[in-house]
Amino acid sequence: MLLLGALVLVAACSSTGGRDGGPAGSPPVDLDRVADAKPRVEPLHRGANNPYTVLGRKYVPYQSIKPYRQRGVASWYGRKFHGRPTSSGERYDMYAMSAAHTVLPIPSYARVTHLGNGRSVVVRINDRGPFHADRIIDLSYAAAHKLGLVNAGSARVEVEIILPGKLASSGSFASP
Repeated sequence: MLLLGALVLVAACSSTGGRDGGPAGSPPVDLDRVADAKPRVEPLHRGANNPYTVLGRKYVPYQSIKPYRQRGVASWYGRKFHGRPTSSGERYDMYAMSAAHTVLPIPSYARVTHLGNGRSVVVRINDRGPFHADRIIDLSYAAAHKLGLVNAGSARVEVEIILPGKLASSGSFASP
């Protein structure tokens, strides 16, 4: 539990609206070619989905994958947290299609659509945050780049969880 608290605090600091830095020099990959996260059935992380408190606010993560859709502001986190542990214990990779969310289950998958330009990506939720009242999701640098919000630091988006049951029949959701 202490480890989860420490990880949540690290994630709490990550919500800088893109001010923590993109790649030093040029990105090592062609970010336009980074594939969206491929939704697959995964067991939920035991510790990362427990209730927690950050900055005096209590969060109760979903204990199962269920419908969720919300509009609000997305930001991104980059170089400052690259390689550090996420709330799931994985290493944050700013070039992967991932994101941090306060209550969506870890791991889960979500479609994020930039409401200003219509671009859409699929990300894997593997971290907690952002912990700013005006933001609903923190994206990896790669996801923010593909959505076209790196330079602005934030943008209005719609976040919708991807439900395994809905997509299993269409073949879009991979088995473990």
